[in-house]
Amino acid sequence: MYKIVKIGLIVISVISFGLLFTMPDGDAPMAEAMESGGLNAMHWIAYILLFLAVVATVIFGLKNMISTPGGLKKSLLGIGGLLVILAIAYGLSSGTDVSVEDMMRINNIETSESTIKSVGAGINMFGLLLLVAVGVIGWGAVKKATSK
Repeated sequence: MYKIVKIGLIVISVISFGLLFTMPDGDAPMAEAMESGGLNAMHWIAYILLFLAVVATVIFGLKNMISTPGGLKKSLLGIGGLLVILAIAYGLSSGTDVSVEDMMRINNIETSESTIKSVGAGINMFGLLLLVAVGVIGWGAVKKATSK
């Protein structure tokens, strides 16, 4: 299996390197650059690699979750924790951070208050997860320093 993956990566690398020379110049017009065959091929390679990474992650994650004793319980607790943090983040977002009329008038972006609230919830969730990660790292460092 390892040899197949290694050979596949070498083939994709050679193809990508060849496509590098078909990319549009930096001074090419945007419309022409976006319709470039080399750029489209690079996008397709990226989509395929992303799809393979997601599929492998899901399959091996499920396999490990099922085969490990208590793995399903830990996974469900983790998902539940993320849902709680998402609920907190959504509750903290107001939806009035940006004027809906200004988004349409200035940026020509159609939006609604619920869209702004969802984006705010995503930003809040990122911040909360960052705080949790820093707290866990700090707790581990303090625990390690005091256990000696």
